[in-house]
Amino acid sequence: MGSQEVLGQAARLASSGLLLQVMFRLITFVLNAFILRFLSKEIIGVVNVRLTLLYSTTIFLAREAFRRACLSGGTQRDWRQTLNLLWLTVPLGVLWSLFLGWIWLQLLEVPDPNVVSHYGTGVVLFGFSAVVELLGEPFWVMAHAHMFVKLKVIAESLSIILRSLLIAFLVLWLPHWGLFIFSLAQLFYTAVLVLCYVIYFAKLLSSPESAKQQTLPVSRITDLLPNITRSGAFINWKEAKLTWSFFKQSFLKQILTEGERYVMTFLNVLNFGDQGVYDIVNNLGSLVARLIFQPIEESFYIFFAKVLEREKGTTLQKQEDVTMAAVVLESLLKLALLAGLTITVFGFAYSQLALDIYGGTMLSSGSGPVLLRFYCLYVLLLAINGVTECFTFAAMTKEEVDRYNFTMLALSSSFLVLSYLLTRWCGSVGFILANCFNMGIRITQSLRFIHHYYQGSPHRPLAGLLLSPVLLGVFALSGGITGISEVFLCCERGWLARLAHIVVGCFCLGVILGQAFSTETKLIHFLRSSVECLESSLALSGLTSAGTAFRGSFPAHVCVQPSVPRTPALAGERTSSGNIAAHGHVRATAVRFVRARTPEPIPGTPLDIPSLRPEAEVRLFPSESERVQDGR
Repeated sequence: MGSQEVLGQAARLASSGLLLQVMFRLITFVLNAFILRFLSKEIIGVVNVRLTLLYSTTIFLAREAFRRACLSGGTQRDWRQTLNLLWLTVPLGVLWSLFLGWIWLQLLEVPDPNVVSHYGTGVVLFGFSAVVELLGEPFWVMAHAHMFVKLKVIAESLSIILRSLLIAFLVLWLPHWGLFIFSLAQLFYTAVLVLCYVIYFAKLLSSPESAKQQTLPVSRITDLLPNITRSGAFINWKEAKLTWSFFKQSFLKQILTEGERYVMTFLNVLNFGDQGVYDIVNNLGSLVARLIFQPIEESFYIFFAKVLEREKGTTLQKQEDVTMAAVVLESLLKLALLAGLTITVFGFAYSQLALDIYGGTMLSSGSGPVLLRFYCLYVLLLAINGVTECFTFAAMTKEEVDRYNFTMLALSSSFLVLSYLLTRWCGSVGFILANCFNMGIRITQSLRFIHHYYQGSPHRPLAGLLLSPVLLGVFALSGGITGISEVFLCCERGWLARLAHIVVGCFCLGVILGQAFSTETKLIHFLRSSVECLESSLALSGLTSAGTAFRGSFPAHVCVQPSVPRTPALAGERTSSGNIAAHGHVRATAVRFVRARTPEPIPGTPLDIPSLRPEAEVRLFPSESERVQDGR
């Protein structure tokens, strides 16, 4: 697959299921905004931090290594041995649940029962719900390996919405149940999630024609259960050793992913009320990062990994691919910088209003607005880091990977220490400042690598981090105007004043967008070309079977490279190489189809290192399956 087709594939992958996810999360957002008005900060803190940490730690330690090992190497394997290995996550989850549950009950501070009731029951049910979710792990891996994209989106979103509805009902009618409400809802969530996968596969495999069309390695639902293989070996020992290699890294990744929650839980730097406010603001602030930046990061990692070769310098690779990677990287950096600056500038002036609308005075008074303002700055760093690391991880050699992992180990230790010190000094804002410091170091590492990588070529993709002075001036002026508007119009002067404050912000945003369109012409051209690629991909996807479209297979297609001359062609016309002309245009020279290099994670690679990005979906307690996305 040529670099042009890979770019179009990445564009489609970035948008696949996005509309569905936005719709589901919008529903959850509204439900949680309603529920928040009936809860205390203390209950939210115990649920969002203490109990969710128990659940996510159990899930992560029990399945993360198995998931990564069993997804490595493609779909050509003895799936019976792989499934047998995956079923070992259940007894392992039981052991971790018992051990961690004992720590949560015996060694950690217990909340005041007069403020937060049924804490012990909550610990037991959250641990049990983790084990229930592990029952669906073989089904999840099978679906993920065969790219059932919409199944994952629908199953997780449906279970989240149903959980939120159950919480809303119980909070209204049985508020005295306390933590018992959230414990039942969590158990209900995991049961629905597992049932979605089981019912889907049962229905799919009951129809021989559908199963054959999907080219699944199993023909009956019972084939997904543990069984003895023909070779006599219960598991694939190569996969088992790979699992152990990943497992040794799991502790580091979990600390990086949940470091601040471990500091809160074990060091008692914040009370439960402050923990609750911090977690809600944390989730609200990272909403954009989850909806926009993460799909871009994950999809274009695949693009860079397929276009570039790890063990070769830029002079030893196809110059067309090197040029394409540089153009895409520069444009993505510019896009991330503009989006991050916009969020930062307007976040400072509209944080209090957003929190007041979302959660009422519980969030808009006190430390909430300050937390969200600093988090908007953190989102800027998240945006830049997501782009730089997705390129860096795709282009690093094995030796560079080893050095990076050593840096990450030191960084994780410094992050925990810095979180503790800054939180003691300036409260919950210290966690965000520690994350900003951490992200700044990681960005610096990635920028050094990118500069060195393109040093011997004429391309300078880091120019994407430079904005025109005029546009920077417009950003600064907009920040000042909206800041003054907040002082005089928000947020205790009535809804008319709030509406006027919003109008001022919309006007400033329009000016920024207009200036960006006039000065950042290269980025606009890239975005238009990407939209053409996406439209071409979606148009051609109609030629594939319904089953292929459902599981997210992306048909090869011709896409327009930025700044490359195009010649018109009829839609549907075939080029000299047999490829269908995409969206009415095709490159003057035909693109040859070559086998794409699919990146495979190996122990010790940065694929095992998360982006230190907190959860972005705004809900009362994020699920671990979204806290650790697909093992990343």
